[in-house]
Amino acid sequence: MLIKKLNLAILTIMISLFVSACGTQVKRMDVNETVDLSGAWNDTDSRMVSEEMINDMLERPWIRNYTRKHNSLPAVIVGEIRNLSHEHINVRTFIADIERAMINSGRVNFVASSTERKEIREERKDQDINASDATRNAMGQEMGADFMLKGSINTIIDMEGKTQLRYYQVDLTLISLADNRKVWLGQKKIKKLVKNSSLRY
Repeated sequence: MLIKKLNLAILTIMISLFVSACGTQVKRMDVNETVDLSGAWNDTDSRMVSEEMINDMLERPWIRNYTRKHNSLPAVIVGEIRNLSHEHINVRTFIADIERAMINSGRVNFVASSTERKEIREERKDQDINASDATRNAMGQEMGADFMLKGSINTIIDMEGKTQLRYYQVDLTLISLADNRKVWLGQKKIKKLVKNSSLRY
C-alpha cells in the first residue's frame, strides 16, 4: 500500500514537471530587434520600409521647390495603399509607420485622414452648440492637403520544395492635388530566402 502511494506521488510529480515544461514561455524583447519567424512581412519590414522611403521622399527636389515657392511647409495626406501581395499584410500598421516618419521629420504638415476628419467634424459640431465662445473651434478652418501619398505592396514568390524566395516590392507615389502631377516616385525592395518553410501563398 505504501509502495502504491509512493508510486502515485512520483507519477504526480513527473506529470506536473512535464506539464510545466510544456507550458507557454514568454521572453520580452526590444521592439527594434529584428526577428524573422516565418519569412512573411513583419513589423521590422514595415518600420524599415516606411522610414527609408519617407527619408528618401523628404530629400528630393519637390519639397525644396514647394517651400521656396510658397514659403511654407507642404501639407500631405496618405491615401490608399493597396496590398497586392500573396499574403495578408496589415496595411494600417504600415500607414501608421509612414505617418509617424513624416510627422516626426518636422518637414511637412500632415493632414488627418478622411475617417479622422469625420470624427473631428462631429466634435466641432458638438462644440458649436455646447462649448463657450472662448473655447469653441469654428468650422471651415481646416488645412487642405497639397499632396497625397498613394502606393501598393507586391510580392513575387519562387518556391522549390520547402525553400522559398520571397520578394517584396513597395511602390509609393506622391501626387500634387493642385494639378495631378507626380512629384516623387519611391520604391523599396526586400528579398528573403526562407528554408524549411510551411508558408504558402
